[in-house]
Amino acid sequence: MIYTDLNPAAGMGANCSLIEIGPFKLVIDSGINPKEVGVKAIPELHRLDDHTIDLAIITHCHLDHLGALPLLVRQIQDTQVIMSIPSEILYQRMLHNSVNVMRRQREEHYIPEYPLYNHEEVDRLTNHVHPIPFRKSRILEKQGEELSVTLHSSGHVVGAAGIEIVYKHRRIFFTGDVLFSPQSILPAARFPQATFDTLIMETTRGATEVDPYFNRNEEVKKILESVRTTIHGGGSVLIPVFALGRMQEILNLLHKARLRGDIPTTPIYSSGLGMELSEYIDKITKRTELCTFTTKVIRELRVKPVKNLRPGKRVPLPGIFVCSSGMMVELTPSWKVAASLLPFHENSICFVGYCDPDTPAGKLLNTKPGESFLFDSLRMSLPLRARIRKFDLSGHANRDELMSFATASEPRSVVLTHGDSDARAWFAKSLGRSPGPVQITIPQPFEPCLV
Repeated sequence: MIYTDLNPAAGMGANCSLIEIGPFKLVIDSGINPKEVGVKAIPELHRLDDHTIDLAIITHCHLDHLGALPLLVRQIQDTQVIMSIPSEILYQRMLHNSVNVMRRQREEHYIPEYPLYNHEEVDRLTNHVHPIPFRKSRILEKQGEELSVTLHSSGHVVGAAGIEIVYKHRRIFFTGDVLFSPQSILPAARFPQATFDTLIMETTRGATEVDPYFNRNEEVKKILESVRTTIHGGGSVLIPVFALGRMQEILNLLHKARLRGDIPTTPIYSSGLGMELSEYIDKITKRTELCTFTTKVIRELRVKPVKNLRPGKRVPLPGIFVCSSGMMVELTPSWKVAASLLPFHENSICFVGYCDPDTPAGKLLNTKPGESFLFDSLRMSLPLRARIRKFDLSGHANRDELMSFATASEPRSVVLTHGDSDARAWFAKSLGRSPGPVQITIPQPFEPCLV
């Protein structure tokens, strides 16, 4: 098998992989790098010019895995795409929002090539996208040979999938983004317990040490305690979240906590894409029973839209703000709310997942109390007086869990993907201590790897 990473930045970002095995050529994911703009944000899909793609597979609907799908179909016009049934319900809404964001960024930041695709191209994807149930195989036939592709629920967000590929008795498994612990709205990953010849594995949290006493339920209690203390002290809480998955999870946890009396009845605010996606996830719950979130949570919490905030000024009515984006990307609701909460001692900002160090969230986590934090687009620096807390409610498995899965899979070769260089290096070192011989590959952009 030949594996090629088409993500120009390596690490995480514009996730896109080319797999060549026998006569078959598969593309897994086609994402956009949220830290880049313009053509720098996309995979180098022009490298597929000489390829006929037998199948494209989307692991899930976060834009770093999905956002360049219209460009892939534009490049290879007869591309057929499979994804899980929940992802098929979500993908168009995510991509239409991407078009809207790019149009706004074109005007705000003078990016002439935006939007990279339009609404019509997103609509036309219905001619290419085919949903398949989890654990049901798609069989490809070519030159008298067969290859099967099976999706397995990966627990990361609703619809997220790991990919099992079988060709001539060779078994390959691509974890995608995975979480082995259950969430309040989603079960844990349901991967096959089997041996694989090749394992292609995410490494997001490889550089993060694991607390041996960590317990996800205890972490939920800690964040609820922070919310409770802040509200009782007259302050507001901002919880930056990803619009897909993390927003619905946090709202569900707050709903359960309020029913138990664990947090006071106080206004809860949210707005933007995450609220609309909640309607779609409600539909997935009712149609597939693959998750448990419903919009009853929003109605009973009486979630209000975010409005009337002024940078550097106290919020008019204190409360809990559950806002995207999770990494506080500039001009998103969480970034704007932070500009109102940051200068005041009574407030708290609670991060609940991975924060890239180059994003505003990552930079804020590295800012010391009393130091100034720059809101670039506002051309304003504000002193950090609010409490900044970090909680581990990540949608990614920790490194020990991934190592356990890798060890149990007994692969002959492992490809380390979707992680910073330090994260991949930790896995390479740890896998090197395995009892059996394992070929370890850390792919470089555009360099085909024989694995």
